[in-house]
Amino acid sequence: MASEKLKEKLNEAISREMQVSIQYMWQHILAKGFEGEVVRAELRRIAIVEMTHGELIAERLSYLGGIPTTKPAPITIGDTAKEMIEIDKKAEEEAIALYKEIIKLAMEEGDYVTAKLFEQILADEETHHDYFKSILGE
Repeated sequence: MASEKLKEKLNEAISREMQVSIQYMWQHILAKGFEGEVVRAELRRIAIVEMTHGELIAERLSYLGGIPTTKPAPITIGDTAKEMIEIDKKAEEEAIALYKEIIKLAMEEGDYVTAKLFEQILADEETHHDYFKSILGE
């Protein structure tokens, strides 16, 4: 089935998805002021999407014989809405890089289902990244 390296990368992805789903949800709750009002609803929506990604990756990892992690990557909230979005933009950039790596590894191993799953998730992450860049005026 899958190599240990691929299973480790899937667990890294699960850890990141748990991280951002919690991070974005808490930011949705804690974002204050005018800037907070602008991003609050979208942060909540994205948090739920990220939670779904984590579930899909965990199901795939289980199918491949791995055990999904229960430990999120370190969660960073930020103090202002702008700082929160800057943190989130960076998190999405890191996810994009990791997911491209996972797609490449899965293809090398002939695991087309995992590659396809991550291509779909990657599209979502790029959309989130674009939203955060747009809000920051980039």
